[in-house]
Amino acid sequence: MIGLSGGYRSALIIGLQGIRARKTRTLLSMISLFLGVLAVVVVQAGAEIAERALLSNVDLVEGIDGTRKLYLPADGKAGEVIMDTLAGRSDGVGVVSFGPAIIGEPGVAPLNPGAMPFDQMGMGFGAPVYCDENGCYDTLPGTVPQPPGQAVELYLNGLTGDIRSFKPFPLLSGEWLDFSGEPSLAPRIVVNKEAAKFFSAYSIPAEMRLNGAIANPTPRIIGVVDDGQPWSPAAYVRADEIANWMPPNAGIAGPMGGGFEVFMTPDSHELEQVLTSRLVAIGIPAEHIGGFTVNTREAFETQLLIMQIIFLGMASLVLLIGVAGILNVGLATVGERVEEFALRRAVGTPRFILAGIVLAETLLTGLLTAGAAIAFAALALKVVGPYMGGGGYIPGPENVSFPWQAAVAGVIAGLVGGLLGGLIPAIRAARIPIASVMRA
Repeated sequence: MIGLSGGYRSALIIGLQGIRARKTRTLLSMISLFLGVLAVVVVQAGAEIAERALLSNVDLVEGIDGTRKLYLPADGKAGEVIMDTLAGRSDGVGVVSFGPAIIGEPGVAPLNPGAMPFDQMGMGFGAPVYCDENGCYDTLPGTVPQPPGQAVELYLNGLTGDIRSFKPFPLLSGEWLDFSGEPSLAPRIVVNKEAAKFFSAYSIPAEMRLNGAIANPTPRIIGVVDDGQPWSPAAYVRADEIANWMPPNAGIAGPMGGGFEVFMTPDSHELEQVLTSRLVAIGIPAEHIGGFTVNTREAFETQLLIMQIIFLGMASLVLLIGVAGILNVGLATVGERVEEFALRRAVGTPRFILAGIVLAETLLTGLLTAGAAIAFAALALKVVGPYMGGGGYIPGPENVSFPWQAAVAGVIAGLVGGLLGGLIPAIRAARIPIASVMRA
C-alpha cells in the first residue's frame, strides 16, 4: 500500500509538472471542456432553483401529500353538519371561505379594492367593475362612490380547528388561533404576510365589514403567518366566532357563503363516511361532494425529474464534445512524449504509473475546468438572482443562492470529462515499448 501510495503521489506530481510545462495545451483542453461542464452545472442549478420555487410553498397552499380533501358546496345546513361532525376531532378540519371582508374605517373604500396585493395598489388591478348594456362602471349605477380611507380588503377563511397539521403555516409573529374554550364575540384573526404589510404601513382601525353580518364586529389581530400566498391578503379566524355575527338560523355559510373544504388525515375513512352520509341525508347530492388525495408535491417532483433527465442528456452531449477535445489534445501530447515515457519504462517505472501520469493531467484539467464553470455560473446567478425572486402573481425563490448540488454536479462532470478524455491516451502511454527510447 505504501508503494502504491507513493506511485500515485509521483504520478500526481509529474502530472502537475506536465500541466505547468504545457499551459497552452491545458488551456485549450479547458476551453473544449468548459461548455460541457457549464451546461451540466446550469441544468442542475436550474433544477434545484425550480424545485425551490415550485415546492417551497406547495404544502402551505395545497396541503401535505397524503391529505384527504373534500370540496363541498356553500350551504348553511352543510356548515352546521361539518361543525358538528368535526367538533373535538383532530383528524379533520373544515375551512369555509367567507369571501372578501373589509377591516378599517366604516363608509370608505379600501386601499386595495378587490383584495389586490400591497405592491399593486393604485394600478387598478383587482378593482371591481360593474357592467350592463350601457357599459362598465367602477361603482354600481346610482350609488355614490365611497371616499378612500384607512381600510384593507382581504379574504376571510373560517376554520373549525387547527389546520396546521395539514397546512404547516409557519408562525411569523404573535400567536395562532386557540380553538379551546368558548368562541369570543370579538373575533381573533391571524393575517398572512401580504395582509400584514397593510397593517404595518397604515393605521387601520379594528372594525370589520362582512357581507351578511348583523353588525360590524371588532376583530383582534393576534398573529401573522406565512400561508404561501404572496399574491393575496388573507386572514384566518375561528368559524364559530364569525357565526356569532350571522343572523339566526343563517348557518355558518350564511348569505355571503363561499365554499367548504374539509382536510382529513389519510386514515380517516370512518370520518369521511360519516360526514358524507350526513351531508347526503340533508339533501346534498353525493356527486356534489368531491374528494381526492393530495399528491401535489409528488407530481411536481416527478415532472421536475423528467425535465432534469432530458436536459442533463442534452448537456451530456455537449460534455462529450469537450471530451473529444481533451482526447485529441491528449493523443497529440502522448505522441510528442514517446521518448520520455519509454525512458521512464527503461528505468523501471511501472506501466500503471505512466497511465496515471496522463490521467492525472486530464483529471486535474477537468477539476480546473469545473472550478471555472462553477465560478462563472455562481457569478451569473448572483447577477440575475435578484430578478428571479417571487413577485406579483408568480411565486419564486426568495434570496436565490447558488445550490451546492450544482457545484457537486460540476465537479463530477469535470472528473468524468477528464477521465473519458484521458483514458485512451493513458492506455497508449502505458503501452509504449522500451525500445522507443532508442530513437532519442
